[in-house]
Amino acid sequence: MSAFRNLYRHGFVRVAAFAPEVALADPACNAQALITHAREADKARAALVLFPELSLTGYAIDDLHHQSTLLDAAEDAARALIAASADLMPVIVAGCPVRADGQLFNCALVIHRGRLLGVVPKSYLPNYREFYEKRWFAPAAGAISDTVRFAGQDTPFGAGLIFEAEDVPGFVLGVDICEDLWAVHPPSLDGALAGASVIVNLSASNALIGKARERSELARVQSRRVMGAYLFAACGPGESTTDLAWDGQLSAHELGVTLAEGPRFEPGASLVTEFDVERIAQDRLRTSTFRDGIAARADALKGIRRVGFELALPLDTDLSLTRKVARFPFVPSDPERLDEDCYEAWSIQVAGLTQRLQSSGLKRAVIGISGGLDSTQALIITARAFDRLGLSRKDIIALTLPGFATSKETREQAIALAGALGVTHREIDIRPAAEKMLADIGHPYASGAKQYDVTFENVQAGLRTDYLFRIANHEGGLVIGTGDLSEAALGWCTYGVGDHMSHYNVNAGLPKTLIQHLIAWAARTGAADEQAGPVLNRILATEISPELIPAGEDGAIQSTQSVIGPYALQDFTLHYVARYGFGPAKIAFLADAAWGTGSRADWPDHVPEAERRSYEMAEILGWLEVFVTRFFGQSQFKRSAVPNGPKLTSAGALSPRGDWRMPSDASARAWLDALKTLRGELGL
Repeated sequence: MSAFRNLYRHGFVRVAAFAPEVALADPACNAQALITHAREADKARAALVLFPELSLTGYAIDDLHHQSTLLDAAEDAARALIAASADLMPVIVAGCPVRADGQLFNCALVIHRGRLLGVVPKSYLPNYREFYEKRWFAPAAGAISDTVRFAGQDTPFGAGLIFEAEDVPGFVLGVDICEDLWAVHPPSLDGALAGASVIVNLSASNALIGKARERSELARVQSRRVMGAYLFAACGPGESTTDLAWDGQLSAHELGVTLAEGPRFEPGASLVTEFDVERIAQDRLRTSTFRDGIAARADALKGIRRVGFELALPLDTDLSLTRKVARFPFVPSDPERLDEDCYEAWSIQVAGLTQRLQSSGLKRAVIGISGGLDSTQALIITARAFDRLGLSRKDIIALTLPGFATSKETREQAIALAGALGVTHREIDIRPAAEKMLADIGHPYASGAKQYDVTFENVQAGLRTDYLFRIANHEGGLVIGTGDLSEAALGWCTYGVGDHMSHYNVNAGLPKTLIQHLIAWAARTGAADEQAGPVLNRILATEISPELIPAGEDGAIQSTQSVIGPYALQDFTLHYVARYGFGPAKIAFLADAAWGTGSRADWPDHVPEAERRSYEMAEILGWLEVFVTRFFGQSQFKRSAVPNGPKLTSAGALSPRGDWRMPSDASARAWLDALKTLRGELGL
């Protein structure tokens, strides 16, 4: 039986990179160093280990590259490395000069379990400034043969090679060598289009002031361009410092995000992390531009050869991620990045509402305010949109609509916010109308029964929206929606004449966890007016509740999160469902890494100590079942009829006109069955 907490079960592959201390022109010594590091990678259960360019000989040896004695020694060293790999799990990628077709090539050796899988020559040879590679090497385009006999093995040879792990879906390896990355059309572009999900770069780029940033940025951007992962290793200590210096830079990037960087200028520096090849496959699957790229290069891609191998993965033991999984995928941990994201989200919302007001020709807005998070965010955005258009905030009609469970606290917060923002406040007590409707339909509440069912709740929610629309008709205004992305995902809204509907919903693309931080940002920066800061902070500290059912005898109020789950977990699931299409097992694995009792994930500074909690696996699966049931099996009919509103995050929106389209009568059975199987496996 395979272990659930094993990263290889969930579409990840562990990778390692090293910058060994090089012994110049001593291939035997270098081979032993590489073997030692490869064994370290094997102990870490890595699937891949990368070494720098010409790591078996050293890069900065100049005309010694043409000494037959050295080239023979390099081939012998490669033979030793290949032999040592026989009982090691990782694919080993090392640099070595290789003679073929009467020429010398700067190559990557791809080695696995005693087999030389292939030899990839460098495509682009730098011959400018401090580089003179064309003095010694031929480019890949100069190769005639497509196989080479090297280190006692006949093996595929050429730039058009990729290497596929046949027992690890999605793990396909492509190779760049140093300058290849600086070229206008790197080999990794075609390699990725042909299926390579992980690109390695064996580099000998020397150290210069600012060059490390350039290399890291190039690799990061290339990972985004190829929609894959990019692992980079540059040579370091031991290389000749006659005229240059070397820093041994190591970096790992995935889909445009830097995952890890190794220490520079440190002998034997190393890096270990994991790439999510399932995530890469899912991103490529849903991106039509990637498919168009394949079609555009189809003739060239047909010439790329695929070499298979088997990793024989260790699936029967726990193997946790070393990379950290963010607890809040919609909310950056870095304070500077969080401020930037909040500014962008705020500005997109304001710009969207400004355009809608201009196009409609309306100069008034009507919004229901509850003293809770969503209506607060919508109101402060509306105020800024009116400012931008030069309209008076007095033409924003903010209504409190107290019902059977409206608390004194939230009502006062709503009124205080309206006052702080200088908008027009009105109040309509909906209880008389609600009582009349409940009596008209024969609801037991009208006869004195304490029956607080969905009808009881929706009578109130529907009346509130009805009043808003009729006032908008009367005043010539636009009804501003307040419902958020998380509520749409879970169907936590009253359909039609209820909080589901508006003329324009500024919060449509905002997950609840991000709304909390947007309001905190607005309070901290004064974006919502300095005088509004204190009331915004009070709103942030208030329990999330629809306030539709009266408090119980113990004084406990209706809690949204006790019904539909903690927004922190449900937003986490929403991100991975909507953005990547992950299934329950993968999401549970990630949630355990981020939120489990053994999580090593960092807590963002902006999360209060009192809110820093963890979840047992049983809780994670329980709330995941709630999400799956509601998202896939119950709520799409509401999402199929949502008002207009701006998309805000890369995870997408749930509008049927945008990122998310599914039939309203689909079944959640496949997801529920997957959860049932997982529970059985875990004994839960």
